[in-house]
Amino acid sequence: MTRPVPDDKLRLGGMALRNGLLVHGPTHWAAAVRDEAGEIQVASGRKPQLSGGAAGIPGVRGVLKLAEAMAVIPLVKRTLPAAKLPMQDARTLGAMGAAALGGSAIRSAGARTVGREAAVALVSLMPAVMALRGGDLAAYHGVEHKAIAGYEEGADAAEQDKEHDRCGSHLVTPMLAAAAVGNVAARRAGLRGAAAEAAVGLGSAAVAVEVFAWSERHTNSVAARLLRKPGYEIQRLIGTREPTPEQLEVGEAALAEILRAESA
Repeated sequence: MTRPVPDDKLRLGGMALRNGLLVHGPTHWAAAVRDEAGEIQVASGRKPQLSGGAAGIPGVRGVLKLAEAMAVIPLVKRTLPAAKLPMQDARTLGAMGAAALGGSAIRSAGARTVGREAAVALVSLMPAVMALRGGDLAAYHGVEHKAIAGYEEGADAAEQDKEHDRCGSHLVTPMLAAAAVGNVAARRAGLRGAAAEAAVGLGSAAVAVEVFAWSERHTNSVAARLLRKPGYEIQRLIGTREPTPEQLEVGEAALAEILRAESA
């Protein structure tokens, strides 16, 4: 597991693509992909800033930061058409439809309970698992972690672990737990429909981000280690795969571009 970000380094995040890597810096994004011809294409741009004065408000800041990250995706696709997004796959899209139908079937089988909502939450993970099990997405997820860890440590990316403390996988367990409890509470309070489910979804994301932030502030505590354990196992078993040197080369190109963009 990696150490906290050194004071002289930028805090970077990222998202694996099917054929490359997207990296987020404080003010810019950069992406590098290997196109169908085998060439590396690179692009970058400024990130949308949505948080503004709400950046310090617990429960709000996390949702806005996630929204900023999502707002970058169409910019990447427009600027770098060769980029293949994580869910840009017919099998994964089919799994998304099947998960939606499966969740509806579970809910229609009886009263909403925490156990039933937990089952729905687990079914909702199926598309992500499908996306990671096929193609190079899991390997580029490993590239993301190794490239950022190598930058932070000032070391060779190839020698770094493919798991990372700040991976979004650490959001999964608290988000699913909060969603299960929130959906049951909303139904018992008489709240139904798309608006209620959207509110629970946003609230679950907010809870997960605050749990993530608390774990980072208390990184050496027993509680933080326990909270990170499920996310670490997701990365180790499903979410990441050791990349090839060619895939690491794409990660190095994305890292070089984000550092160039942030220093320009």
